[in-house]
Amino acid sequence: MTEPATRNRNHAIHPRLFPRTTGTTPSLVPQRSLESLRRTLLFRKILDYSLSILILVPALVVVAICAILVKLTSRGPAFYTQERVGRFGRVFTIYKLRTMHHRCELISGPQWSKPGDPRVTSFGKFLRASHLDELPQLINVLRGEMSLLGPRPERPEIASRLVDAITHYNDRLILRPGVSGHAQVHLPPDVELADVAAKVQLDRDYIHRLSFWFDLLTLVRTAQKVLGLNNPNKKRGTLNPQSITMTTQKRS
Repeated sequence: MTEPATRNRNHAIHPRLFPRTTGTTPSLVPQRSLESLRRTLLFRKILDYSLSILILVPALVVVAICAILVKLTSRGPAFYTQERVGRFGRVFTIYKLRTMHHRCELISGPQWSKPGDPRVTSFGKFLRASHLDELPQLINVLRGEMSLLGPRPERPEIASRLVDAITHYNDRLILRPGVSGHAQVHLPPDVELADVAAKVQLDRDYIHRLSFWFDLLTLVRTAQKVLGLNNPNKKRGTLNPQSITMTTQKRS
């Protein structure tokens, strides 16, 4: 992940990713009856708002303390904003606690964060390990830009390259991006193309199996991850690239 502040194009539609613009439509739909799907989507909406409000109230104190410590331990703002691609390719502004040195991408350029990334501050390492840096994203959930569960939102400049490199990448845009998700709790952060392809496979599996019970299971696994009972970083390299059905081939 990367952390520069970017120009706000909130709710603009990314021309490379929105199906109506690109002429390509997502090839995957949830395997549910229409009535069942409506109930599931209603449950997700209620869960997003109710649980976000429930978590946000005590989280405000934690975020305030972390924001002060960010300011005390490194130069720059406590929070940062960044453009991400949301449902149907709509670009929105995401909110996080800053974990990298301010304006570090003026030197490095846009790129994924890797293990041992020197751009990450000392306190930022703790925030990332504890996932406290993601608490401000609850604001995005309450604004209807994100969901508690869903595919990881990517930056527009990176997503526009991934849609050409990974088959069915834009299937992820059927749902709102999530603070957590099926792929995020099973796999570590992306550092190379094969990592994204593996996550796309799990994102498509999540959409295919979308249901009340599967969301509850994913929430439980998210809690286990936050508590350190499920460490996806240990799973890097356990997927065989040959088994990934979303092949990383260039589109013709």
